[in-house]
Amino acid sequence: MKKIKIGILFLFILGLTACGNSNYIVDEEGALVEYEKTGQVLQKDILCKPENKDLDELYAKYGDQTKINYDDLPLCSEFSLSSNESDGIWEGIFVKPLSFLILKLGYLVNSFGLSVILIGLAIRLILLPISRKTMKQSSNMKKAQPEIARLEKKYAGKTDNEAMLQKSQEMMLVYKKYNISPFGSCLLAFIQLPLFFAFLQAINRTPVIFEDTFLGLTLGQTPMKGLFEYHQWAYIIIIGLIILTTYLSFRNSMSTTQTGNQDMERQMQFIFKFMIIMISVASLYLSTAIALYWIATNGFVVLQNFIFKKIDLREENKDRIIVPHKEKKKDKGKKKKGL
Repeated sequence: MKKIKIGILFLFILGLTACGNSNYIVDEEGALVEYEKTGQVLQKDILCKPENKDLDELYAKYGDQTKINYDDLPLCSEFSLSSNESDGIWEGIFVKPLSFLILKLGYLVNSFGLSVILIGLAIRLILLPISRKTMKQSSNMKKAQPEIARLEKKYAGKTDNEAMLQKSQEMMLVYKKYNISPFGSCLLAFIQLPLFFAFLQAINRTPVIFEDTFLGLTLGQTPMKGLFEYHQWAYIIIIGLIILTTYLSFRNSMSTTQTGNQDMERQMQFIFKFMIIMISVASLYLSTAIALYWIATNGFVVLQNFIFKKIDLREENKDRIIVPHKEKKKDKGKKKKGL
């Protein structure tokens, strides 16, 4: 379980920091080519042509490096699911449909920034039942903690196969008693992670998104570029919101994935702090479009978890009221019989 979660977090960081240069256009000296106005690094596998003249000329200059002949690419306003031949199942099922949705909704609401936010929220709404199930699993895990702790203490220091097998069997009985699936808390991450990478690619591979603006900020521009070259102080708010929403959503995730093992808990806390530091640094290099998606979806998660906790607390309070009430009625009945 621990290794799975660490692996998921590692892939998550890898995606945020966009490690590796093989997918980006380079100049004659081997340096990454970026659009100077925004700091956007040009990708080889774009899905459609940009409509901004300067960006179009820059792509045309290095058109021999694009995965599909640049002249054969459609304009982003003319992009459809049948445009270009899909490069594998990943692109055909995830990236192209998501890019198509962002484009169509963006043209409909006349804002690609708003389109990114709305589709990000729609994805979170679709995942809401799974999020609820995951939180229920975490709540059940908390209830099972005393019994899990007793098992850990009972088998502490025992490493022989017989003891480990017995411990495993007793642990599974505890999980069954409290309706816990060992991999239940990882289910959402397994689903959410590919969706996040698909969203990341859909935005990065659709140049027209980077040409648009939202609340005065260019969607392709990074906080690093906006702050230090154009002195757009609004990016301080963007960075602050990325860090704050990430901290609040991750803190809730870590607090609900208790294992009863103190060493593992300390390791998870270390990973939590490490992730916050990494994302704080990565936020300087995220385009405004990605930042909007990140803030909107994490903000949704924070609100969602707050509501879930309120519902769970209300249900617990009802159970506490109903049970004593029934017991009192039984006691009264016994007293009447005695009389």
